[in-house]
Amino acid sequence: MSQRIILLRAVNVGPAQLPMAELRSIAGDLGATDVSTYIASGNLLADVPGPAADFDRALEQALEQRFGWFRDVMSRTPAELRTALDAHPFDVIEPKYSYVSFLAGQPSPAAIVKAGTYETGDDCWAVIGTEMHIRYANGAGRPMMKSESISRALHVPGTARNLRTVAKLIELSD
Repeated sequence: MSQRIILLRAVNVGPAQLPMAELRSIAGDLGATDVSTYIASGNLLADVPGPAADFDRALEQALEQRFGWFRDVMSRTPAELRTALDAHPFDVIEPKYSYVSFLAGQPSPAAIVKAGTYETGDDCWAVIGTEMHIRYANGAGRPMMKSESISRALHVPGTARNLRTVAKLIELSD
């Protein structure tokens, strides 16, 4: 068993409604222990059996079978979240305006170059390994950059959490 922070992409927005009690139950059915969730945006903390990637794919399949929609699942160890938080390359003016998008893999150099062709205004982003770091000048609700276009250009799915949420997930895992 290994402790993981499991992040689901785009739940409880649009048609992908997922009660956190259901998420905890499904994780338990897949063999996870010490299962908990944090806020209703798809943050799951658990000790998972076997390879983490196997658990992530099994959770994706279980959600699709039960609810009829697919959502990407990415997971990290608490240490990996801490490393990502520490690596944030931008000045943090307001933690709720700064994000880490946890990617399912590392984008290719060519994909990063392509994503870099999109206009961002005063918003900033950078890829460091398997994380995309973002700082919105005026908050995620009023972005100058087109995050979805940049994400599509990277060709790697990801899910973003603001720095406050990342810090809280690390704290909860301790």
